[in-house]
Amino acid sequence: MQNKKKILITGSNGLLGQKLVKLLKEKGDFDFVATARGNNRIQDKEGFIFKPMDVTDKTEVMKIITDEQPDYVIHTAAMTNVDQCEIEKESCTLLNVNAVEYLIKACEKNNVHFTHLSTDFIFDGTEGPYDEESAIPKPLSYYGESKLKSEKIIFKSTCDWAIVRTVLVYGITVGMSRSNIILWVKNSLEEGKDIHVVTDQFRSPTLAEDLAMGCYLIVKQHAKGIYNISGKEVLTPYKMAIKTAKYFKLDESLIHKTDGFKFQQTAKRPSKTGFIIEKAKKELGYKPHSFDEGIALLHQQIQNQ
Repeated sequence: MQNKKKILITGSNGLLGQKLVKLLKEKGDFDFVATARGNNRIQDKEGFIFKPMDVTDKTEVMKIITDEQPDYVIHTAAMTNVDQCEIEKESCTLLNVNAVEYLIKACEKNNVHFTHLSTDFIFDGTEGPYDEESAIPKPLSYYGESKLKSEKIIFKSTCDWAIVRTVLVYGITVGMSRSNIILWVKNSLEEGKDIHVVTDQFRSPTLAEDLAMGCYLIVKQHAKGIYNISGKEVLTPYKMAIKTAKYFKLDESLIHKTDGFKFQQTAKRPSKTGFIIEKAKKELGYKPHSFDEGIALLHQQIQNQ
């Protein structure tokens, strides 16, 4: 029997990392190593190896990738709080740029295929939704800049690589502190709070399970190049809030329209992003859920917890 190929995941304690671990366990066609800074926070610890790895430690990255000899690395670890990146530029550069340099060097040395997670925030939001070929990056924030710098490092690398660009990822895992638009709207309306939601920003909300599946399909097919992996609809946060209220049968009159200018945020946000995902559908067989299906799945997961 042929040996299974091996995947190494960075950031396995994060939302996407945990969804990837779950998916790879269900599929069973790869061996895999989960890595993260600190202890393993995944509840079900069966069926995979966990190794602590700090992606900002050049020596540790080289050692673990050389020791483990994976066929694939899926790099999900990153600093993603956009305002925090604007304030803590050094930390952002270390985690979003330097770490990619270290991982790429280790992948080049060990002939490993590298899959990297990127973002719609590399664009300025004037011409969304974006495709992979003609879209020209022009970040508005330091977070966007850091992710674009890491893409440029990958373009120059000599190992096989894929870049997964995604948008507004939502989902839940056990013991996860991070909220998302669905939970925020649901919790606020259940408490009878008025909420103000923008109508002048457009995104393609992406279910974390769909993003994990996109990464899996890339590795499974040893795909190379840039892929937009996101939800299939381009919606305003206001529309997402209304859809959430409708699904949970909550009071829509508590949701008030506003625009981005009313919010004082440290980092600038692009106004209209969203992705065209035809390439991923055609080449990878990627089939994302609709936003309504995503809300239903989240609801089911909340009940199961």
